Amino acid sequence: MAVRVRIAPSPTGDPHVGTAYVALFNAALARQRGGQFILRVEDTDRGRYVENSESQIFDLLHWLGFDWDEGPDRGGPFGPYRQSERLPIYQAAAEQLLERGHAYYCWCTPERLDQMRVEQTKNKQPPGYDRRCLGMTRAERAKLSGFDERPVIRMRVPDHDVPLSFDDLIRGQTNAPMPDDQVLLKKDGFPTYHLAVVVDDHEMGITHVLRAEEWISSMPKQLLLYQFFGWQPPRFAHLPLLRNRDRSKISKRKNPAARLLWFQEEGFLPEALVNFLALQGWSMPDGREIFTFDDVVANFDVERFSPVGPIFDVDKLDWMNGKYIEALSDDEFLSRASSFLPGPGQEDALRTLAPHLKTRVKRLKEVCDQVEFLYMGRIDLDREMLAAQGAAAPTALDALLAAEAALDAPAVETFTEEAVKEALESEQARQGWKPRPFLMPVRVAISGKTQTPPLYPMLAALGKERSLRRLRDAIDLLE
Repeated sequence: MAVRVRIAPSPTGDPHVGTAYVALFNAALARQRGGQFILRVEDTDRGRYVENSESQIFDLLHWLGFDWDEGPDRGGPFGPYRQSERLPIYQAAAEQLLERGHAYYCWCTPERLDQMRVEQTKNKQPPGYDRRCLGMTRAERAKLSGFDERPVIRMRVPDHDVPLSFDDLIRGQTNAPMPDDQVLLKKDGFPTYHLAVVVDDHEMGITHVLRAEEWISSMPKQLLLYQFFGWQPPRFAHLPLLRNRDRSKISKRKNPAARLLWFQEEGFLPEALVNFLALQGWSMPDGREIFTFDDVVANFDVERFSPVGPIFDVDKLDWMNGKYIEALSDDEFLSRASSFLPGPGQEDALRTLAPHLKTRVKRLKEVCDQVEFLYMGRIDLDREMLAAQGAAAPTALDALLAAEAALDAPAVETFTEEAVKEALESEQARQGWKPRPFLMPVRVAISGKTQTPPLYPMLAALGKERSLRRLRDAIDLLE
């Protein structure tokens, strides 16, 4: 069978990291089996629709390296691929269910439904529609209270033989709760998720549905619809939910890492994020942790999923991202980090620092703090902080004077990292000083900070003139 899979995000705000997580495994299955990967936009919830969210979804999925064979931006034989452009298809499907007796009109007002739920809670009854409108004509229902001129269309759930169990590709035989008479078509003519997803998956020839486990409870409703229409359902695999440390579902309201855009803003490499997401509930057969998307494709098997929701460990992602950054060439590292720099220029200085920065940062966003000293004119030094770096022998002033003399010598005219290192270490040995009390005042003088990249490449990156000027500014402050 030719495999056809899909992802169906909703443009309701910043894309969720779960969209990338689900896209990863759908894309892997399609590529492994030589099938098609479809992107469909589920934009029928007009109350939550956000104008630029769809383009964000496209951009971020492309940033991660995912491409789709059919979708709103590239067309395909089963379009349109936005649900808001498919309304006549859903309306015809709902009419078909009405004709077959599998659906009915419901004229209940929202207020009447709210009161019904209050009564159900008060009487400890299970929630669900009480079928007030079932079997009634419009005229009959209009005589009763809580009547709305515009009806919805509800699915009529049979009294018996409801499919409450199904075979999940990850979990095996899986049970789901009894459904109620779900709304299929809303008053505004837009479908609800359950009607649209069944109709679209059938019309688009979807063979396998890989989606989050939160949809397990919806399976009886959707399997009933497949039965009502006389259609063969696809195979289902419900992926484990990404979870916070407290085991709660990861959400944009509680966790910034739930926003897919956050990873781009923080400077995570897309290939590192894909690698990390692939380890969320799934694993490589050989147990390795660093691998590519192509490795996922070559080894993908839904049976390797654990049904237990994985903890989304950002510390682990930081470690992994650091490994990917360290493996970049210097030029590639600087290219990737360019949008996080304090400003333009300083290319030669940055190239000097690049090998040292790659081993220090876990996120590209951290590069800005590390190289900020390159983009400053005069450093606004804190005299007390500077003096405190030389509380013991040598004093900060003695250290700075010695460093100035050593670096201003003709022998360090080229001012390379090696020349700077030799000059300062020779001066330190001549004076009989320990490294920290000698070099820390120099570090603070040229950067205004105590936590920086290694000192020798920093000085080489600044160059002789700027380095000596900053040392002299610090000396003048202490004198």
